[in-house]
Amino acid sequence: MRAPIGSFDNALPAVDRLDLLPPSVAEAIRGWHDGLSADPPLHVDTDPGIADTAAFVAHHGADLLERSVNCVVVAGKRGGESTLAACVVPSRTRVDVNGVVRRQLGARKASFAPMETATGETGMEYGGITPIGLPGSWPLLVDSAVVDLPWVLIGSGLRRGKLIVPGKALAALPGAVILDGLGV
Repeated sequence: MRAPIGSFDNALPAVDRLDLLPPSVAEAIRGWHDGLSADPPLHVDTDPGIADTAAFVAHHGADLLERSVNCVVVAGKRGGESTLAACVVPSRTRVDVNGVVRRQLGARKASFAPMETATGETGMEYGGITPIGLPGSWPLLVDSAVVDLPWVLIGSGLRRGKLIVPGKALAALPGAVILDGLGV
């Protein structure tokens, strides 16, 4: 199957590749038809050695940088309480942790979550975290530029693979809040 973005020739419906996804992502993919998008997610099996954005676009084409998005886990702290959230931004930007994220979470301090926390709480691999299948109680902060893209390339939960989904579908995920300027 030909992917709607990139030059991938091995894109298949993600529902046919649940064995290549972490359990929480596979469960979310199984339930995708429940109002998220008429277009089902696609899975592209990729080399885990080039999962990071710069290496990935160098190998698969610079045009993917404009369609690639990153999902990072952040922690907001206030009065001894910590809140975990996920942020989805275009790959060519960085998350405004100390501005937009801190204000949105009502936190005194916000920072990127430690790798052990991010992977332990999501059940996903570092460098492959995806908003699909995150804990439903988490805020999911999505940059408005991501929602405007017809299709985006994002992690699959594992470094070995990417998902291709409509940008607008990320706005329909549990806990999603669309924010201008999240990626700067």
